Amino acid sequence: MFNSGRYLKYVFIIVAVLIAIVSVVVSNSLIKKLAQEERLKMEIWSEAMRIMAMDESKMEDLGLDYSGIDMTLVLQIISTNTTIPIILCDDKGKIETSSNIEIPEKEDETEFLQKKIREFGSQKTPIIIDLGDMKQFLYYDDSLILKRLEIFPYAQLGVVFVFIMIAFLALMSTKKAEQNKVWVGLSKETAHQLGTPISSLMAWVEYLKIKEVDAAYLKEMEKDVKRLEIIADRFSKIGSNPNLQPIHINDAIRNACGYLESRISSKVKMIIKPAEQPFLVLMNEALFSWVIENLTKNAVDAMNGKGSITYSTGEKGKKVWIDISDTGRGIPKSKFTTVFNPGYTTKTRGWGLGLSLVKRIIESYPGGKIYVKSSETGKGTTFRIELRRVKG
Repeated sequence: MFNSGRYLKYVFIIVAVLIAIVSVVVSNSLIKKLAQEERLKMEIWSEAMRIMAMDESKMEDLGLDYSGIDMTLVLQIISTNTTIPIILCDDKGKIETSSNIEIPEKEDETEFLQKKIREFGSQKTPIIIDLGDMKQFLYYDDSLILKRLEIFPYAQLGVVFVFIMIAFLALMSTKKAEQNKVWVGLSKETAHQLGTPISSLMAWVEYLKIKEVDAAYLKEMEKDVKRLEIIADRFSKIGSNPNLQPIHINDAIRNACGYLESRISSKVKMIIKPAEQPFLVLMNEALFSWVIENLTKNAVDAMNGKGSITYSTGEKGKKVWIDISDTGRGIPKSKFTTVFNPGYTTKTRGWGLGLSLVKRIIESYPGGKIYVKSSETGKGTTFRIELRRVKG
């Protein structure tokens, strides 16, 4: 389920990118065609200017029939250009005329037009008008409409991207809300279902006390019954605002490890390296011990029940960090974030909820954060928890 959801996201992103690429390619193709049409218009305009600049004798020298030319049409062609910026120069660079160029009031007209000539010439090849004894050069730029159209595909792409992101975030938000409802419902139902057998076990413990059963056995049974009560309490707190209290982080780790030490493989060594200075952190100790328990059990599984787990604490700015390091098989770097997703597991019978639950608990604390600090295949993994420090 997890993998299919992840691939669905990738497919969604790829389709969105393809739509964007096709949109830009099609738009650019249309813009190129419009640019070619404007070039053709300028060639026709330059031909009309050539005819206007030559007298009858020059036209005869070039083999043109002066009487067959409709000068009204020529003038109409010249006057119809109202959108394309143009500058007409002679072969010595002297400006003959310009059109559709707005000259700023504070700018010198000649200097401004010379700048435009250099700008137009760097972007488009000027059109040469051959007048026989001299030549003219027509410099031109894209029309304002064409320039706006050049920007349009990218504006369109931006709008499409924004809509896709909104839709994607809305989809993910809805999915996350549904997952949260499932989490909360499942947790509270589990707590409810555990309530009855726990009450029964407590009654049996009291009954066995009357029967004078070995006190050592009863003490262990009481520990496990109380542990079940804590577990039921943990599940009941899922989805609710946890009751946070300032607790010394070193004490919380010792308490959590103290219970686990006799309940995991005897071949696993638990090492606690607390910071010299005690740190107070706002937390719910019952939920935090669940975090330590899940991380410890994952570490034991990663080491196949043999190795060492080190719990270290320290301070970084306004935050307190807790490192849980094991000597297990390690996690590939590509899976550093994936391991916290619901459904991710490497166990044949695992549900893949442990680390997801850990992340959910830690991030419910002020400034809470958990991530894979480091991992090396065959050497081990270090998870880091960061919590906001409070003044004691």
